[in-house]
Amino acid sequence: MGDLPDIISLMITDYYFLVIAKVFGLLKMRIAAFFLRCYTKASMHNTICSLLSQLYISHNRSSRNVQSLKYLPEAEFMPTLRIPEVIPKPPTFATVEEERCHRKQRLAAALRLFGSLGFSEGAAGHITFRDPEYLDYFWVNPFGMHFSLIKVSDLILVNYRGEVVEGDKPVNEAAFAIHSQIHAARPDVVAAAHAHSTYGKSWSSLSRLLDPLTQDACSFYEDHSLFNDYTGVVLEPEEGKRIAHALEDNKAIILRNHGLLTVGHSVDEAAWWFITMERSCQAQLMAEAAGKPILIDSENARKARHEIGSHHAGWFSFQPLYDLIVNQQPDLLD
Repeated sequence: MGDLPDIISLMITDYYFLVIAKVFGLLKMRIAAFFLRCYTKASMHNTICSLLSQLYISHNRSSRNVQSLKYLPEAEFMPTLRIPEVIPKPPTFATVEEERCHRKQRLAAALRLFGSLGFSEGAAGHITFRDPEYLDYFWVNPFGMHFSLIKVSDLILVNYRGEVVEGDKPVNEAAFAIHSQIHAARPDVVAAAHAHSTYGKSWSSLSRLLDPLTQDACSFYEDHSLFNDYTGVVLEPEEGKRIAHALEDNKAIILRNHGLLTVGHSVDEAAWWFITMERSCQAQLMAEAAGKPILIDSENARKARHEIGSHHAGWFSFQPLYDLIVNQQPDLLD
């Protein structure tokens, strides 16, 4: 066997053989690389490299000018990695009954997730979705039932007057006062989510919008509002109208001294925006407690929002959580 410099030199030479063979698919060169391991004279390295360089130049002479292999960037040998864009899309339905069933299952799952993530606060908090047939009716979790116990069969249907028309449990007055007005003001909104989560309500007391501190927070860059007022528990539709007006066309709103509210084109999307917004509040509170965070500049914040803040991205981000909670708690579908 040769000494260490010899071995290193041969390793480099062997590398050239393997790379060239992989690029050009030359079986003979791969075999040659195998036999090369039997040699130990470092003096052979330059000669072999010269031969490889001539082979490479000869192979490419008809298509382009090349430089010596010795100076060819390693990137020349690297294959281009292309990630296929096969992200699933939201399902479509043949009937309103199928769509209603799907939305109810997603709502029950979202409520279970809120419970598992610690978003419950007594009887407070609600997620709604617009009925696909009766567009001024919405489904919601019943008043006084813990998020972690709710099943599809527990959900109630409420009309535009606040009356329960399906189900045998009561409706939260605040849920009706807020959500009925959001659904009325935003025909594009299928679902809305609100809870008194710890970091969301803590951040809301600062009466500030979120900053683009992290990639995840960029989902809300220039796409969330502040309701800069607090007049007590929202029990009147007029207060709900004020909140809907402040929301404008955004995906989320911070209710001062109250908490967060998010909307979406699906239950999945609205629930995901709430979950990631809560975590963004937590991240900013922690970062500012530790020092002075560095913000993402406006241009890159907008780019990030375009990538991860779309309706499709919000829907897709919820899918792993849905699969997880249904696997862990299949009874929610009852």
